[in-house]
Amino acid sequence: MFIQKPPFLSYRCRTLLTTFIGWLTLSGHSLASDVEHHYFSSPTLGYDYPYSVYLPDNYDTQATTPYPVIYMLHGSFGTDRDWVSRGNLQQVADRLIRAGHIPPAVFIMPGSRSWWVDGHNEPARSAFFNDLMPHVEATYRVGQERHLRGVAGLSAGGYGALNFALERPDLFAAVAALSPASYAPLPPRNSSAWRHPAFINDQGQFDRKLWETLNYTAHLEEYRLRVTPRGTDEESDLPPVPLYISAGRSDVYDAEFHARLLRQAMERIQPNAVRLDLYPGGHTWQVWRASLPAALNFLFQYVGQTNNVAGIEKQAETQVETQTEEQIEQQNEKQANEARVEAASPSGLESTASTEEVSS
Repeated sequence: MFIQKPPFLSYRCRTLLTTFIGWLTLSGHSLASDVEHHYFSSPTLGYDYPYSVYLPDNYDTQATTPYPVIYMLHGSFGTDRDWVSRGNLQQVADRLIRAGHIPPAVFIMPGSRSWWVDGHNEPARSAFFNDLMPHVEATYRVGQERHLRGVAGLSAGGYGALNFALERPDLFAAVAALSPASYAPLPPRNSSAWRHPAFINDQGQFDRKLWETLNYTAHLEEYRLRVTPRGTDEESDLPPVPLYISAGRSDVYDAEFHARLLRQAMERIQPNAVRLDLYPGGHTWQVWRASLPAALNFLFQYVGQTNNVAGIEKQAETQVETQTEEQIEQQNEKQANEARVEAASPSGLESTASTEEVSS
């Protein structure tokens, strides 16, 4: 049987076209930025401290102006690679930078065995401030001033990011907490906090006193005194740390309820510098991927800005108030659908298991 071969030109054209499409698919991502994985010796921990770093396209070690830096904290039992492999941080950052929504920035994603606290298993909080931050600022061309730093986290990482910002408002220009595991007064019974080594004492029991001592509620009054003008000689010019919060409406840990409590507490201190977004979904990467662009856009309204913070906060408040709650929820639904499609695409790095509920 005779089978006619396709014309040479047609075959060649198809080959070139396939190669070109593949190049476009890869180049838009792999050539835009770089993600590296490193370790350094931590005196506080007594062992190597892991972290991943996102470097923007054309990162310049000799840049005249330092890059803004955002510290991204993972969740309970997570790793320093989660934000990239499951949260699509590299793709989101690339896209926002290319669109001009955020400036070229460095993202540091540290790894921790704890809930970002000095717990029973490791001094994660002390290692972050005493070892990680100095190492990052000595290794990368990032800013060493408050207005060039931000901190964010998801779940237990949101708990940690919030605590860091409240405890050290002199170090961070803004904070984002995605489905923060900042439960008050205690975590729900299905939370991994009850079995996490960070909160398990020598008797093998959950340390309630440690939780109450380290939770955000314990930092609120001191934070309020530090950022609230009082018209005295001791008055500080330290501004509040604007806070972005997000949560899924179907979160099995009641993240929406606790996020609303957090917003109420923070709005008493900084009524013009708190934003809460609610998304369809649970305690999942689908929700965190959907809210990540909004979180980064919020952070960079403040990080890298040198103009009057109060003015920026008022502008952000005005922008939020122009949208109704229904409009915001519709927008969040759209972002959640886009994140779901992105995760299902061949270029997505998300595994099937990552859409399931994540322990917190």
